[in-house]
Amino acid sequence: MADPQTSAVKSADRVLAILDLVADRGPVRFTDVTAELGLPRSSAHGLLATLAARGYLEFDEETKRYGLGLSAWRLSRAYSGHSDLERHARPLMEELAAESGETVQLARLEGIHNVYVAIAHSPRPMKLVSHVGSRLHAHATGVGKMLLAGLAPEEARRRLSAQELPRLTDRTVTDVDELMDVLETVRKAGHAEDREEYVEGCRCVAVPVLGRGGTAVAAMSVSMPAFRCDDERARAHLALLRSTAQRLQRLTSG
Repeated sequence: MADPQTSAVKSADRVLAILDLVADRGPVRFTDVTAELGLPRSSAHGLLATLAARGYLEFDEETKRYGLGLSAWRLSRAYSGHSDLERHARPLMEELAAESGETVQLARLEGIHNVYVAIAHSPRPMKLVSHVGSRLHAHATGVGKMLLAGLAPEEARRRLSAQELPRLTDRTVTDVDELMDVLETVRKAGHAEDREEYVEGCRCVAVPVLGRGGTAVAAMSVSMPAFRCDDERARAHLALLRSTAQRLQRLTSG
């Protein structure tokens, strides 16, 4: 006989996986849920119905898709873990975006993903387009590698080894041993780069935002089209980025 507690935990994990999927992908069909998460149709139907009944999902009869509901919005509004950081960061990021001409992003680490908590978009027509709340695979982004490098090496290895890491471009590093070497280089340099490892044609530089204890509470990046960023330009952006991160640290640690 199945352990009721184990079954309950599995159901809870499936509920959270559905919410993560909808948050990452936007409105999804029933078949998307079963295919992406590998759920039995009967289980998926019951979980989706429960989430919709509780207001965490909304079902659109016309498109036959499930999107996030008002209860999910209300829950997100109650979280204030990065509100002070975002409030202080936003004007500094807008200033940096105007000065650099590129998109500036602030992210925090969630497992092996970096989650963007604030974005200042480039004023140029051709630019990186992203949005607050996006969850990206940390092993392939500049901010992600910066945040992973802030963990103890054994914890970073544990997280990276827990599941298969996707190869997103020909430049993506997915071997854990090689990634650990990359993170050690990042720690020593105090900054990280993404050289078209997440998206072809996109490059970024990133630095940590340190908290009172000297550990990274977030990471900030400047992202731009690769054709607009040679090594000299990257170094110039990095200098501006370091200055902005240091100003943010002074505001949040006072």
